Amino acid sequence: MTVTWDWLLLACLLAFATKLSGYLLPARWLKGARMQRIASAMTIGLLASLVTLNTLGSAMTFDARLGSLAVAMVALCLRASFLLVVILGAGTAALLRFFGWG
Repeated sequence: MTVTWDWLLLACLLAFATKLSGYLLPARWLKGARMQRIASAMTIGLLASLVTLNTLGSAMTFDARLGSLAVAMVALCLRASFLLVVILGAGTAALLRFFGWG
């Protein structure tokens, strides 16, 4: 096997072991208020990193994704609902692509 496949298999094994460890932990450890806060913060952080990577990951290009992300960020700062944020972001991307920017 090549080095790339070795690392890929190791990452798969680590992901499986992490998921399995969640089932092996006592339930009382996972029901506390502190663990609930940690889990919600991790979810937000992972989602933010995923959006950032998909928007700016390959190269710094200024296209419709960046414009839609900016509109979504403004909507979030104005405390819009999640559905409205998604609709505004998608609509902005569609309009920017329609007018030839990205």
